[in-house]
Amino acid sequence: MNRLVLLGVKGGPSVRARGAMPTSSLLELDGRRIVVDCGLGVTRGLVEAGVSLRELDAIFITHLHSDHLLELGPLVHTAWVTGLQTSVHIYGPTGTRAYWDGFMASMAYDNHLRVVDDGRVPLETLVQITEVDAGPIIFNGLQVHALRVKHPPVDCALAYRFDGSRSITFSGDTTYFPPLATFAKGSDILVHEAMLPEGIEVILQKTGGGEKLRAHLHASHTVVDDAAKIAREAGVGHLVLNHLVPVDDPRFGPADWLGRAASVWDGPVTLGHDGLEIAL
Repeated sequence: MNRLVLLGVKGGPSVRARGAMPTSSLLELDGRRIVVDCGLGVTRGLVEAGVSLRELDAIFITHLHSDHLLELGPLVHTAWVTGLQTSVHIYGPTGTRAYWDGFMASMAYDNHLRVVDDGRVPLETLVQITEVDAGPIIFNGLQVHALRVKHPPVDCALAYRFDGSRSITFSGDTTYFPPLATFAKGSDILVHEAMLPEGIEVILQKTGGGEKLRAHLHASHTVVDDAAKIAREAGVGHLVLNHLVPVDDPRFGPADWLGRAASVWDGPVTLGHDGLEIAL
């Protein structure tokens, strides 16, 4: 079954009781099972989506902020102890390999015992890391392309486009970036990060952030109106709002998000939530 599942839709690394989890998504397309980003909670999200971890296939990381990367190592390790015996391909920007090497070093004792005592294939033989930049990515079964987007101060933040029987584009974290509309042109679904302008002060109050955080949010993320503008210019079939800021404040509901999007674009828009599944 071809499907998109949003496993976590929260922008930022913090978690709250009964709140949304940080960013991760599952794309099952033409026989490939792809995880996009590995924020905290991705492993449980995959299991709850009915995925067998021993069949983990490929992982794409958009950038190295913790809310997109923190659970990459634990996800792969948990798949391994669950019975993974086939290769997992991990794609991400420069620095992804250093993260993985650090994770493996931190787990060296446990990994050794599980090979010696359990007879497992060494984990390092099952994982293939490919650091990528803008352009086409060699990936069997689908056409995959990456685009550098603007997410200061991150040096390399990537959007990904997957083309097969359907076309799905993930914006990753980015400020409003018009070249993304060209990159996403004609996609069936655009999964785009979104920020609600009137919620910025709420975020600052909750986190204790000051002017630096306010400046970062404005310089590095996309308000929902501009995400809709990208969808309109790209002519996509469906806009899915993800990496929501703020995500779980009762003062803001779906009408606030969807109303802003509708003021810019009259196409179909879905406000993401953890566990949202869209058949492709």
